[in-house]
Amino acid sequence: MNTETLIRNEQDAAASQAHVAGPQGSAGILPFGSSTPFTMGIELELQLVNRRNYNLASDAVDLLNWIEPRDLQKQIKLEMTQGMIELNSGIHTRVDELIEELKGLRAALNKGAQYLNIDVSGGGAHPFQHWNEQRITPSERFHYLHEKYGYLAKTFTVFGQHIHIGVENGDDALYLTHGFSRYVPHFIALSAASPFYQGADTKFDSSRSNVVRAFPLSGTAPVHTRWAEFETYYDELHQMGIIASMKDFYWDIRPKPEYGTVEIRVCDTPLTIEHAAHLGAYAQLLARWILTERPFVVGDDFYLLYQFNRFEASRFGLNGQLALHGATPSQSRKLPIFEHLLQQLQLLEPYVANEAEHQTIVRLRRIAHDRLSDANWLRQMFAQRGSLNDMMRLSSELWMGVEPPPYFQ
Repeated sequence: MNTETLIRNEQDAAASQAHVAGPQGSAGILPFGSSTPFTMGIELELQLVNRRNYNLASDAVDLLNWIEPRDLQKQIKLEMTQGMIELNSGIHTRVDELIEELKGLRAALNKGAQYLNIDVSGGGAHPFQHWNEQRITPSERFHYLHEKYGYLAKTFTVFGQHIHIGVENGDDALYLTHGFSRYVPHFIALSAASPFYQGADTKFDSSRSNVVRAFPLSGTAPVHTRWAEFETYYDELHQMGIIASMKDFYWDIRPKPEYGTVEIRVCDTPLTIEHAAHLGAYAQLLARWILTERPFVVGDDFYLLYQFNRFEASRFGLNGQLALHGATPSQSRKLPIFEHLLQQLQLLEPYVANEAEHQTIVRLRRIAHDRLSDANWLRQMFAQRGSLNDMMRLSSELWMGVEPPPYFQ
C-alpha cells in the first residue's frame, strides 16, 4: 500500500497515528477528502545502479519480486523507467517514527538488491546515464505517457522526494498550496542533490528542477482560493480532454483531493533517509504555521517573483538570492536563501511539538548556517576521486546505510 492509499485507510491510521480519513468534502465535481491536519508521508524515487560501473541498472521489475516480507511490496512501486524504484512511507505525526520506518524499508530494499547484484542510491539525477538508453517500465500508463510526451518520458529519469501533508478541507488545501510556494526555494536548496547530469557538472545544485519544468502543466497552480472555483477550472480542462485526473498536473505544489493532502514535489531525493525525513518534518512545521497564522494574501501578483526565486535555489542552492515583494517598490528586497531559512526556522519554534521536531530545527539551522548540501558533498567526492563512477559508488554506500559522515547524521 503506497503513501497516498494509507492516507485514506482509517484502520492503519488508528494503529499508527496516521491520517484518519474523514467525510468527503462537498458533493461537487472534485470532492476533497478530509484528513487529519499536519500529518505527513513521503515518497522517494531511488536510483538502481549496477556494481560494474555504477550506471543505472534496468532491474526494477525483478527487484520488486525480491522484496521481503512480501507485505512491504505494497510500499515499493515501479516508476517510469526501469532504473528507478519508488519507496513510500506510511503516514506519521512524528519524524523519529518516520525515520524508523524508512530504515526498515531500506533494509528490505537493500536485501532485495543484493540478490540482483545491484546497489541503491539517493540523489536527484544520475550523473552520467543517457536518457535514450533508458527502458520504459511495462505498464499501460507508462507506455501511454511515453507515446504522449515522446523523449520527455525518458528524460524524466530523475529522482525526487514528494512530501504529503494532511489538510482538513479543500479551501485549506488551496491556501496551503499557495503558502508552500513561498518556501519552494527552501525545499529545492535543502534537498539539492543533482549537480551532475549527462556526464557534466551543470553548475546547478539541482539540475533535476530543469528537467521537470519541460512538461506541460508544470509550474504553479492557478490562483484560486476556494475549492469550488478550482473544481470549475478542473472540470473545464477535463471536458476539453487536456487532463484525465490530478496526476496530469505537474505543478511544483499540488492539492491531492482524493487523499486529503497537499503534495510538495520540488525536492531532489536526498542522499540519506534521515535528511529526507527531516524535510518532511519541516513541511509539517510550515503547514502548522501557515494555516494558523495565515500570513499571506493570495492575489493575482502572488507568483510574480516565483520563477526568479526558483531559479536561484536550483542554480545556487542556499547561497541563492531570494526576492521578496514589498508593499511598495522601495520595500521590495533580496536576501540570501540561507538567511531567509534561518529567519523562518525562528518563526517555527513555537510550533515545535516534541523533541524530534526540535532536532529538525537544530539540524536545518546548522545546514543553513554552514551552507551544507548533498550537492556540495557529491562535488567534493568527485574532486577527491576524479571519477563519477566512484562518486556514485560512495553515494550508494551512503544511502544503503554505511556509517555516514557527521553532516549526514
